[in-house]
Amino acid sequence: MSQAPTVDAPITIEPKLPPTPGVPNALVKVGYMVARRQTTDWLTRRYGRCFTVRIPVFGETVMISDPALTKQIFTTSPEVLYNIQPNLSRLLGPGSVFALDGVEHRVRRKLLTPPFHGKSIKGYEQIVEEETLREIATWPQGREFATLEPMMHITLNIILRAIFGADGAELQRLRDLIPRWVTLGSRLAVLPAPTRPIPRTPWGKLAEYRREYEGLVDTLIQRAQQDPHFEERTDVLSLFLRSTYEDGSPMTRREVGDELLTLLAAGHETTASTLGWAFERISRHPEVLRRLVAEADTDDNSYRQATIFEVQRNRTVIDSIGRHVEVPIYELGEWRVPQGYSIMVSLNQLHENPEMFPDPERFDPQRFLDAKPNTYAWVPFGGGTRRCIGAAFANMEMDIVLRTVLRHFTIATTTAPGEKWHSRGVAFTPKKGGRVVVYRRS
Repeated sequence: MSQAPTVDAPITIEPKLPPTPGVPNALVKVGYMVARRQTTDWLTRRYGRCFTVRIPVFGETVMISDPALTKQIFTTSPEVLYNIQPNLSRLLGPGSVFALDGVEHRVRRKLLTPPFHGKSIKGYEQIVEEETLREIATWPQGREFATLEPMMHITLNIILRAIFGADGAELQRLRDLIPRWVTLGSRLAVLPAPTRPIPRTPWGKLAEYRREYEGLVDTLIQRAQQDPHFEERTDVLSLFLRSTYEDGSPMTRREVGDELLTLLAAGHETTASTLGWAFERISRHPEVLRRLVAEADTDDNSYRQATIFEVQRNRTVIDSIGRHVEVPIYELGEWRVPQGYSIMVSLNQLHENPEMFPDPERFDPQRFLDAKPNTYAWVPFGGGTRRCIGAAFANMEMDIVLRTVLRHFTIATTTAPGEKWHSRGVAFTPKKGGRVVVYRRS
């Protein structure tokens, strides 16, 4: 008598998570809320470069700072790992590239990339130099002052001109509005959000800023589209308005507005913060400053580029980036991370890894003259399909700003201790604002 065929039971793959720190989770949560960078540093030193924690906003999270695991994260299909949830799209809007995943993200990114690469970037160099010269014309001589605020002015004016192409009353209102929006939004970005804005609260104020922004952008869009030379305009707004998806459809008004806000918010604070750190660093390293000054009077920028890379490593402005597991089980190295978990890459710990950067506390641009940055150990702009679209633009900005300042001013060196870190919510800046003393060159 024959037996009925048997059906193999489906194989269930069980999660296998990295170890959890042996400290009360409540303590980890408080530490992350109050001082997330210091807490992450402490946890990494004590528990290694891959561990599991439960943190505010992001919930169950695997925290990593290992280059091999970072490479795996950045090379994993965006269909498997989505953008971390929640993310900046709750501030920037559902039309922002931060809100998109999978095919939608790939298609949108293809539309956004052209204005920030190749010949387009070369065309913005004059704007960067003009705005730098305008700002530094009023710098005091022989008296210490903070460079962070002037850098914020410069980078905001640059991105406004690059996006909208011309000045006017609306751009002046945006100059006043965007810094207030960014400052408040950065603080709220790391806090749990209410389901809807509540009047007379910080979230309600942010919503008011958003409504004002929408009105200004509507006016600027209408003006651009009515321009007789609209088809020849090269500003980012016009490029966005003329761009179409593969099916021929244009970006919606909401998508354009949200993407412009993304560029305005993300495109000036992080660059300005890095420049503030650059002045803080080079004023404390006389030999680095001497070589930068000598190079600034030439057409070379190799040492300046190495210095920018080292500032971004040694004083990382954005401390982490993350992904969200969308498949039932994601195999991360030897670990198996279940669906719904966040995976966060600690950038500051990655950049301070002594195996990749010997004597990591030392500020030494030479390390990037001897070798180009490792793609998965030096990641100030993130990596993979979500690497910052404006990375090349930001690098050009920092290069031209530093060159222009060094050509017009002598920066005094100091033996004062390095400035401490200050959290603005999303970005980390010099606590005293990157203070320097300068003298105008004859």
